[in-house]
Amino acid sequence: MRLAALLAALRPVLPLVLGLSLGCSLSLLRASWSQSGAEDQCLGGIGRPGPLAGGALPEVADGRLGPGHEDFRPRIVPYYRDPNKPYKKVLRTRYIQTELGFHERLFVAVLTSKATLNTLAVAVNKTVAHHFSRLLYFTGLRSAKVPHGMVLVAHGDERPIWLMYETMNYIHQHFGSDYDWFYIMQDDTYAQAEQVKALVTHLSINQDVYLGRAEEFIGGDEQARYCHGGFGYLISRSLLLKLHPHLDSCRNEILSVRPDEWLGRCIIDFLGITCVSQLQGQNYHTYELAKNTEPEKEEEEEFQAALAVHPVSDMTLMYRLHKHFSRIQLDRAYQEIQDLQMQIRNLTSLTPAGEVGLTWPVGINAPFLPKSRFEVISWDYFTEQHLFSCPDGSPKCELLGASKADVSEIIESALEQLNSRYQPLLRFSKRQLLNGYRRFDPTRGMEYTLDLLLEAVTQKGHSHVLAKRVSLVRPLSKVEIIPMPYVTEATRVQLVLPLTVQDLDFVANFLDMFAMNTLDTHDNALLTLLFIYHPYDAQRVSQVDVFAGVKAMVGELEKRYAEVKIPWISVKTEVPSQVKLMDIVSKKHPVDTLFFLASVWTEINMEFLNRCRMNTISNWQVFFPVHFQEFNPALVYRGEQTASSTTDFLRDGHFDRHSFAEACFYNSDYMTARTKLAADILDRDEVLESMEVFDVFLHYSGLHLFRAVEPGLVQKYALRSCNPRLSEELYHRCVLSNLEGLASRSHLAMALFEQEQANST
Repeated sequence: MRLAALLAALRPVLPLVLGLSLGCSLSLLRASWSQSGAEDQCLGGIGRPGPLAGGALPEVADGRLGPGHEDFRPRIVPYYRDPNKPYKKVLRTRYIQTELGFHERLFVAVLTSKATLNTLAVAVNKTVAHHFSRLLYFTGLRSAKVPHGMVLVAHGDERPIWLMYETMNYIHQHFGSDYDWFYIMQDDTYAQAEQVKALVTHLSINQDVYLGRAEEFIGGDEQARYCHGGFGYLISRSLLLKLHPHLDSCRNEILSVRPDEWLGRCIIDFLGITCVSQLQGQNYHTYELAKNTEPEKEEEEEFQAALAVHPVSDMTLMYRLHKHFSRIQLDRAYQEIQDLQMQIRNLTSLTPAGEVGLTWPVGINAPFLPKSRFEVISWDYFTEQHLFSCPDGSPKCELLGASKADVSEIIESALEQLNSRYQPLLRFSKRQLLNGYRRFDPTRGMEYTLDLLLEAVTQKGHSHVLAKRVSLVRPLSKVEIIPMPYVTEATRVQLVLPLTVQDLDFVANFLDMFAMNTLDTHDNALLTLLFIYHPYDAQRVSQVDVFAGVKAMVGELEKRYAEVKIPWISVKTEVPSQVKLMDIVSKKHPVDTLFFLASVWTEINMEFLNRCRMNTISNWQVFFPVHFQEFNPALVYRGEQTASSTTDFLRDGHFDRHSFAEACFYNSDYMTARTKLAADILDRDEVLESMEVFDVFLHYSGLHLFRAVEPGLVQKYALRSCNPRLSEELYHRCVLSNLEGLASRSHLAMALFEQEQANST
């Protein structure tokens, strides 16, 4: 009875046990066969090597692989350090792509002249420059003024052959090791930039490529061809490297009038490579324009498929060509979108969700579905004149600038879509925007809902007024990586701390945090104190110095850290203007100094200082962090124990967007902007009292102003003293900062509720 019960219990696992036993047995048998086979092969291979398993070639007696297989055997290079030589730190490259040997894709060179620099070259720059990551203009003699936004290289001689020779030398010297492809064109050439970029992505970089419109030499070899310079030509990096040693010989030995013929003859004579118009299945299509050509009326297939068009006689023709080819590319893109949407509709029925899972618009991500009420994306209401969700928090503001242009464009797009759908039966015209709603969905883009009052006109001329609701989506386009200059975390940061009499109670905490987070950790940061004396206190400084205690603290720090010096600057003023104070500090430091303008309530830490270094780029970007301001603990905790900073990173508080006291910028950028400000205000120094450093950079510099919340910059609660002598805007911002820094709405409501409860009892 027990045996039957045991067998019944083991029956479900019996196949598993048998399978494991059989698998282990077969594994042991295979291992024994493999070992015996290896021993036989080793014994039988002495003196007569044979092929190994899989067709691999055996090793020869010296341990190397057979012919053609030297690169496939891994080698371990042992590390050896000479004890007699001093240790030298290995310097790593700035970018990982440099260490791995990656190159940029395409470099473009445009050959121009002094006569056409301000005409055709400008037209080329406006039509194709924004498509290429690197584009340079080469000329013999430069004009007095270089057009804005163009990088020009002048060789000092207008001779065509000399210009080509110097250009090839310059490209090899400065960009030969950075790019895989080099596209050379003239300023009377219109090139479809996107087509050129697509062409190089389909070509192998391992070949010597000389690709363009192949032309025969006059009276030369019938087999040799050169690439016509008017239609542009493509040269690979490997070809440029091989050609460079022969450029001097070509300049001395080859006589030619045309620079493209000279270059083609140089490549053929010394490298034996001729120009081709087709390579690796890719065609270099070109089209030669006739005189008085109308691009809009050209319907030839050769013209529509042209990658380069030549000759372009004037700027207007260049812009007309660009408009025409842009329209062709746009029509192709719309057609591809329609084809893809049709395929998505056809395949949706085969998915598990079926046709119900088809999103609108087709091909765009579905709207974001919030998981809680805190994730709900709110809609902003607007009309054609006003916006009811304003950046400054006011309930209603005028619709201006980019927002007004956005609303106008959306309404026009809605009418265009309605007319394209219902014409010729109906034709719609807008009378009024009744209601407008928009919101930004990070998963798909900007969404709009419009209630339009329309007038519909039939084919017979009858009109009718109706209200119609339409929904539109402005989808997120292709994400682009914005090129930024390289910065490091090794830059020294110069902290500047302005101090007034009202700040004396907080200086000790600031100096303690500075010593703990920078001096103890040997961070590359220095501190300069700015003592702001009231005129009354300045007269009594010999009897009673209000900053004597602070100076004593600084002396103690300098004794504790012998290598550290903390200088201070004394200033006498009734109105401590941030710009005037910064003027004094700026003159006492080098132009390459990285300033961090701090406040006495700031808690300095290494994490923020590194972000200050990384987010501030000389001659490019300044950084204005939004610090995290703690609420008043008396209102937030109401006698309870406060939260520990180690367990709660962002304690109860908010990001103070009204404060611009903290800033990271380079002294050279400040001096440049300050010079422009001085020329604007002349001798009206009272204007400086209504400005902050942020205003100087905003209005008088072309730099990027990066303003972002900074969780690493935390300030304890303190009631700021707002100087009524400052401008109305600065005083208003200071008061708002104090009011919003008291507590959150829930904390204030609870405090009022408790007070009312106490009063009622």
